[in-house]
Amino acid sequence: MSDDAIPGLRVLAHPLRLQLLSMLSGTAMSAAEAARELGQTQANVSYHLRRLQSAGLLVAAEDVPVRGGRAKRYRHPGDSAEHLTGGNAGDQQQLAAAMASELVRRADNYRPGTETTFTDAEFAVRQQDFDEARTLARRLGELLHNSASDAAAAAADPHSGTGRPELVRVSATLFLFELANGGASGANPNGDGGGAHSGPVGGSRDGDGGPADEGRAPGGGVRE
Repeated sequence: MSDDAIPGLRVLAHPLRLQLLSMLSGTAMSAAEAARELGQTQANVSYHLRRLQSAGLLVAAEDVPVRGGRAKRYRHPGDSAEHLTGGNAGDQQQLAAAMASELVRRADNYRPGTETTFTDAEFAVRQQDFDEARTLARRLGELLHNSASDAAAAAADPHSGTGRPELVRVSATLFLFELANGGASGANPNGDGGGAHSGPVGGSRDGDGGPADEGRAPGGGVRE
């Protein structure tokens, strides 16, 4: 299968593509601008931008003049991934690997002394509760993407009357999916087995902190 025809979530299974989507949530950029921010070649970034646009994850926000012609600037709408399908276990593994790689990279930029909130779980829950959790996860994504877009717009327009917003650089990674029965934890629909870890780690901004991951997309956008 050619890369142009990658289905579902597997189109996201590349750390650079995740970085591009995070960065382009906050501000529109051309391939050349994104390449400079990420320290990549323009050809490499252009390739990944085309794949993401073909998958419906980017929209052309504007055309800007460049030497010798014009260039498109791309933006990532927060709800553009809703149409992607789950694919198979291999697709999920590829995406999980890319997300894990990106999370490790961001963790290197953790701001000491700040609080981390995390949840890690593998167990059986009621279907209605999982449906609610997915709805809340979508709302969380929308909140962060909209905030990144609004903050970038306010920062770019000093005459908007809203003033320069106070920004906090954040990282957020959430990957919810259903498991086949009898996973590693032995969880099953009857509710036996499995476990979870959830809660804040570290302290307030003025206190002692613990391990976390925090970062911001190069170029000013709040990173997802």
